[in-house]
Amino acid sequence: MLARRSSSLPFSFGCSAVLQAALLCAAGVPLTGAIAQAPPPAPPPAQQPAPPVSFQNLIPADKLAFLNDYAGRSAAEVKKDKRFRQLMKIAVPRTVYHYGHDLPLDEAIDVVLGGPPLPITIRDGRYAMVASHGGPYLRGKGFMWFDLESGIALGGFFFAPTNGEPSPTLTIFSRQLKVDLLAMSQLPPAFAQDLAQWAAVTRVPIISPRYFIPDNGKKYVLAHDEDYCAVPPGAPPADQYACQQMNADAADADFDAADFMEQTGHRANATAWMLEPEQMAWIDVRNRTCGGVLACRIRMTRERTRVILRQHS
Repeated sequence: MLARRSSSLPFSFGCSAVLQAALLCAAGVPLTGAIAQAPPPAPPPAQQPAPPVSFQNLIPADKLAFLNDYAGRSAAEVKKDKRFRQLMKIAVPRTVYHYGHDLPLDEAIDVVLGGPPLPITIRDGRYAMVASHGGPYLRGKGFMWFDLESGIALGGFFFAPTNGEPSPTLTIFSRQLKVDLLAMSQLPPAFAQDLAQWAAVTRVPIISPRYFIPDNGKKYVLAHDEDYCAVPPGAPPADQYACQQMNADAADADFDAADFMEQTGHRANATAWMLEPEQMAWIDVRNRTCGGVLACRIRMTRERTRVILRQHS
C-alpha cells in the first residue's frame, strides 16, 4: 500500500454536508448548526455480482490440441514450436508494456516465460498452463492459460515496478476481451483456480493492484470482488478481523490502481504516480468518517473506486 501524503489543498469536488464538515474539521474551522449535527452517511447498497465476461474470436480446438503433447515439459520447449508462437499472436494484445523499459507486450511475456520454468500442466484434460517461476528482474514472472475445449486464451504478467506506480502488480491480458470494466468473478472459475495455484507456487501475493489489458491495448483495473470472509459450506468461520483486513486491503489496492489509471490515460506502459488533490482530500474524509471501522472503510473505498471507473467507461 502506498504511503499517503498529507495535503492542505482546498476541497475541490462536490460532497455532502457530512463530507464538508469533515474537511472543515481538518482545517480547524469550528462547526455550528445543522452541519455539525448531520448524521453519518448511509452505506452504499450492496453490489450484485456481474455476469461472466464474453470472450470473442475463440481459438478452434484443433489449433490447441498440440499442447497436450507438452504436458510435463517446460515453457522453453513449447516456445520453440511455431504453433505456440501463432497462439501468442492470437492471444496477446498488440500494445507497448513497461517492464523495466518499454517493449511490446508479446516480447515482455516471452522474456519472463524464458525464466526458471514450471512444468506445463493440462488439468482435467482441458486447462493448459504454460508458466515460469521467475523472470530476469523486478520479480517478473508470467503465464499463458488456455481452455482447450472452449478456445479461451488468457495471459498473466506479475512484477514489482520501481518507478512510483502501485507495486507489485498483476496484469491479465487477452485479445479475446473487448471490455473496459472487469472484476475477477467475471473470469472463468477454472482460470481463477489455476491462477491461485500458480500464485501460491510462485509466491505472488493474494492481494495487490490488478489490471487487465483487452484487445484495444489499454490497461484497466481488474477489480477485487472476492469476499475474503466467505467460506465454503461446512467450513469453520474465518477470522473476522483478518479477513476484513484483507477486504480492506483489496479495496485500497483497487482504489490505488483506479486512480493511477485515471491519471495516466489507461496507457499500458504508464509509469507516473502522483495522487491528485481531489483524491487526497477524499482519503482524509474517509479516514475521519470511518475511524478504525474496517467495514466502513471498505464500503466507502469501493464506492469511490466505482465512481472513478465509471468516469471513463
